Amino acid sequence: MELVIPDQLSTLGQRIKARRVALGLTQKAAAERSGVAYRTWRRMEGEGKASIEDLVRAAIALRCEQDLARLFPEPAASSMDELLERQRQAELMRRKRGRRARL
Repeated sequence: MELVIPDQLSTLGQRIKARRVALGLTQKAAAERSGVAYRTWRRMEGEGKASIEDLVRAAIALRCEQDLARLFPEPAASSMDELLERQRQAELMRRKRGRRARL
């Protein structure tokens, strides 16, 4: 498993760099936009190493924040009762958000 982690980190760093370049940003501009130190940004692209907070800041700066939720999807329900309960909770949350929007 250890051999996989460096590969994953390297690939993530390359993807961050590719996204930054596609948006026409320099490392310095991306670091400033995200609030991540320039040195940290360089390490993130080069080695794929950063804190979770810096990774989230980078995702927002590179307009990828919506993809963060896909990193750890909710596991499938183990029973029909659990599925129905999740649906009920989701509906309650939608109703609460709807009330706040109207206020």
